[in-house]
Amino acid sequence: MIKEVWRYIDSGNCSPAYNMALDEALLEWHSEGKIPPTIRFYGWNPATLSIGYFQKVEKEIDLEAVKKYGLGFVRRPTGGRGVLHDQELTYSVIVSEEHPEMPKTVTEAYRVISEGILEGFKNLGLDAYFAIPRTDEEKAGLKSPRSAVCFDAPSWYELVVEGRKVAGSAQTRQKGVILQHGSILLDLDEDMLFDLFKYPNDRVKERMQRAFKNKAVATNELRNEPVTIDEAKKAFKEGFEKGLDIELEPYTLTSEEEAYVNEIAKNKYESDEWNFKR
Repeated sequence: MIKEVWRYIDSGNCSPAYNMALDEALLEWHSEGKIPPTIRFYGWNPATLSIGYFQKVEKEIDLEAVKKYGLGFVRRPTGGRGVLHDQELTYSVIVSEEHPEMPKTVTEAYRVISEGILEGFKNLGLDAYFAIPRTDEEKAGLKSPRSAVCFDAPSWYELVVEGRKVAGSAQTRQKGVILQHGSILLDLDEDMLFDLFKYPNDRVKERMQRAFKNKAVATNELRNEPVTIDEAKKAFKEGFEKGLDIELEPYTLTSEEEAYVNEIAKNKYESDEWNFKR
């Protein structure tokens, strides 16, 4: 059997606006049939707080803290909650809703795509598995999350090691295309993360941070040998190839494509209108 060839882009560390703009451009190009399905790895410069499409900034985010830590700030086109993108490998997957291997429901498509991440963790020697909410209480918790922090609880088919969440993902569907992107935590500064959100009082903040330790964990806390970003890229690139039964072919954007992405970044993802108005 000849494997389907998908495109692989490693864009390195980019600005928050560029990162979101490139994901959007890839979705658009794929919807127009200009590019095959694509998997992209990237990082953030500076480290960035991204918020979900529907989040209310003034209600949930402490912008003074964002500024104090010198972080970037951007609203994602996908849902979900706030994510601190710092010491992590970020991935995105762009594939048509009509792809023969893609289930129709968001949850099931999420599981199929996340097989690639599951295999990546196995390549790092970690025994990862999918979280599947079983009780009515767990399912209800997914509908009304108590916290603005993304890694606070596993969603359907989120990846978990030793009972704690190690990767958080979000999905949107536009123009007949699925865009799923997410964070694979290598290390995490928990104090900084919790400083970025608003709480009713300090007691609530402390309680949530204590509870968080039982719910989320960074990859390097689980390994004797810390994993470098290059090792992580190799492990997850091979993981996606195995998990999705595809071959990944490296690709570099043309200067025209770069210019188009920069235009989206400037006009949309750098604008206060996009980032703050909800």
